[in-house]
Amino acid sequence: MAKILVLAEHRQGAIRDITYEMLTKARELAEKTNAELTAIVLGKNAKELAKPLTEYAKTIIAVEDGKLENFNSEAYKKILTKLITEHKPSLVLMGHTSYGIDLAPRLAAALNLPLATDLIDLAFENDTLNVTRQMYGGKVNVKATARKAETYIVTIRQATFTAKKPEPPADGQITEAPSQLTEEIVEKRFIQYVLPPPGGVDITAAEKLVGIGRGIKDHANIPQVEDLAKTLGAVLSCSRPIVDKGWLPNDRQVGTSGKTVKPKLYLALGISGAFQHVLGMKSSDLIIAVNKDPEAPIFSFADYGIVEDLFKIVPSLKNKVNELRTQKTST
Repeated sequence: MAKILVLAEHRQGAIRDITYEMLTKARELAEKTNAELTAIVLGKNAKELAKPLTEYAKTIIAVEDGKLENFNSEAYKKILTKLITEHKPSLVLMGHTSYGIDLAPRLAAALNLPLATDLIDLAFENDTLNVTRQMYGGKVNVKATARKAETYIVTIRQATFTAKKPEPPADGQITEAPSQLTEEIVEKRFIQYVLPPPGGVDITAAEKLVGIGRGIKDHANIPQVEDLAKTLGAVLSCSRPIVDKGWLPNDRQVGTSGKTVKPKLYLALGISGAFQHVLGMKSSDLIIAVNKDPEAPIFSFADYGIVEDLFKIVPSLKNKVNELRTQKTST
């Protein structure tokens, strides 16, 4: 039976969201091609890390080794080269992240396999891989057919697919595979994770985001939007012009030159909707846009839109949320 392998990505002892996104898409492909879905976890505590993946894949291969506590592309390449050679999968998926961007080209070169990167979609038809990726900053979707090969390696853009557990859960089995690392890997050495500075936030982890753009007009107007965000239990984010002006730090920027987010709620205030920004937030569950320009591109992506000056909407919305909260408390 054909196999599809998904490389699980983890950081600081936790599986990253991109892994579940890839497993969801890989399961769809596996069902259409009658392939077996297998996840691979490389790590110091790989068996423990693999446990949540049993709900998504029938088989999880765990490779435990203290040298794999942190990502190292040379170490990963050595182990994956052997696993891919043994299992001969039709497809290998990894995230288009700092990990995948480093590892995928090395692995493809070592095995002389075709590589397709930064994909937003892929499909198998007649044993041929068809891929879709965006070019020119997202203005154009390009579809292409990969050259015929026994195995393809691809990287998937983050937040492209929505993670979804199969029903019923896969009830997968964890199997161990030996590590081939017999010597210390010194080509690249992990030093430390650089965390956001004190007061910094991780907007990618927020369930609710309030984004501001040029329509905020002045730095002095930001506090009232911050108050709304706090009222909603949301985190304040922004488009690039706000960072360029120095009004918010770059860890708050959403977009191709910032961060890709997928909150349950994205409230866009005074954001026109340039494609660079939209690419970073279009996977949000619910998008509400407020802009006084009825032709603003953001409305093409919003679930709900309000054509009005944000400075009229913000206080009204804050008051309404507080009113509803008071009513709920009193009952």
